[in-house]
Amino acid sequence: MNIKKLLLASLIAIVLILLLLFDMHHYLTLEYLKSSKDKLNAYYQANPLFVLGTYFFIYLASTALSLPGAAVLSMAGGALFGLIAGTLVVSFASTIGATLAMLIARVLLRDWVKNRFTSQMATINVGMLKEGTFYLFTLRLLPAVPFFAINLVMGLTSIRIVTFFWVSQLGMLPATLVYVNAGSELEKIQTIDHILSPSLIISFLLLAIFPLMVKKILTAIQAKSV
Repeated sequence: MNIKKLLLASLIAIVLILLLLFDMHHYLTLEYLKSSKDKLNAYYQANPLFVLGTYFFIYLASTALSLPGAAVLSMAGGALFGLIAGTLVVSFASTIGATLAMLIARVLLRDWVKNRFTSQMATINVGMLKEGTFYLFTLRLLPAVPFFAINLVMGLTSIRIVTFFWVSQLGMLPATLVYVNAGSELEKIQTIDHILSPSLIISFLLLAIFPLMVKKILTAIQAKSV
């Protein structure tokens, strides 16, 4: 392992240790968020930049390290910052974190990801070969597909970092809006499962199919003109 990989691995280990020391899992629950909303809002009003920066770092680190709790973190963004500001913060933190996770898989975890996600690798490689970035966009729109798995597996493809970033940010935006909006109306939410209703899932599926339909139509038009 070269010095760059060693430094990256050491940094990841330090962040993981800090998260364990502060028992972050305890705070990433809907129950804790609902019971602490007033205190968190009061602290945010008194220290807006500190709270915003801390929240951004926690979200980014948790996504980069593929830790659970993204749904609750997104809702916390809505509860603390409101719909517009919360969406902006969550969108950039989640996308930067996802990109870092992709790079970690590409640089450090290539063999582990290849062995752990063998079937997913085969499916995604075929999809990327046929549809290119449209396929990644489709995966991001589907809430049933774990985002952390997409991040890791995409690290083993040849996709460019910039392309992965902007396609991911655009594709994850609908789900970000849903969870941040749920956080802004936290009192109405009993469980996280209530957020994704059947009608909402169908809407996501239609959104996911739409770019592929557009691409196929454009390809058919080009073929006909030729």
